[in-house]
Amino acid sequence: MQKELVVVTGGSGFIAIHIILQLLQQGYRVRATVRAPKKVALIKQMLTNGGQTDFSNLEFATADLTTDDHWAAIMQGATYVIHPASPTPTLNFKNEAEMIRPAVDGVLRVLTAARDAHVKRVVLTSAYGAIFAGHPHRQTPYTEADWSDLNQPKIHPYQKSKTLSERAAWDFIAREGNGLELATVNPVAVMGPVLANDYSHSNIQIQELLTGKTKAVPHVDSGYVDVRDVASLHLLAMQQPQAAGERFLATTGETLSMLDVANILRQAFPQYAAQLPTKTIPNIAVKAAAITNPMLKMVASIVGTYAETSNAKAVQLLGWHPRSAKDAIIATAQSMIDLNLIK
Repeated sequence: MQKELVVVTGGSGFIAIHIILQLLQQGYRVRATVRAPKKVALIKQMLTNGGQTDFSNLEFATADLTTDDHWAAIMQGATYVIHPASPTPTLNFKNEAEMIRPAVDGVLRVLTAARDAHVKRVVLTSAYGAIFAGHPHRQTPYTEADWSDLNQPKIHPYQKSKTLSERAAWDFIAREGNGLELATVNPVAVMGPVLANDYSHSNIQIQELLTGKTKAVPHVDSGYVDVRDVASLHLLAMQQPQAAGERFLATTGETLSMLDVANILRQAFPQYAAQLPTKTIPNIAVKAAAITNPMLKMVASIVGTYAETSNAKAVQLLGWHPRSAKDAIIATAQSMIDLNLIK
């Protein structure tokens, strides 16, 4: 019997790599999409670093989320699609449509091609950003029942893009899905082992803390989750019948401040203690700096905000059991040290 084929978009992404690793380990065939064929070597290097040396069940296809080309062919023969890829323009954008339009269009392209190829289920990597934004007086943990309120002022375009693209996905399934199933995974800040010098913005935070680039930290609370657990949640959302039509918040349920993160690193890696910050920056100073520095706008939009989350749904419905936030943070740092990324 031939193994089931899973299409994974954006194959070189941090979450995507760990999804591909687990799919191969569980005996699936994987067709990973890349924007540029030159990424294939990097993907194989990362998979090798992650312990996978047999690539006989892995193939690659070139496609871009900003165009319809190739997507129909890529979906042929696939039972499932996992869609972590999102076109990410620079944070220094001219207008928010630059961030929102490609995210929405990319999701609809993948869903249309999957439906037309009679794929059984798509698992979309959404984000905590589609859940928490625009709730200024929150006092109870966020759950999958929550959606970011885009009618509130000062919602960052990144959170808007994540909210609108996930909304568009659910609308598509309801209106014209033709029986295609959808589940979404909404991770908080993703930590865990990096497998090359190509990793996500939440990991850069750890690198900047360990190298002494961060002299003081803003008052930002966040949930943290290990990428290996985010990947396993995608596989559960793909495999379990009861996951169809559901959203899953990928979080350990713990909330840490950036100073807590620095203190975890200080305790685990005393050799870097002198580099790690001990002070926080007042919220008002962060907001003032963001007026002239576009790179700080996202941080400024979330300083001092409530960030408690619950993972009860994924735990109870799918039997998901993530490792602790502390373990995830230590694993990120250790992998960076092992790869000589901390100078």
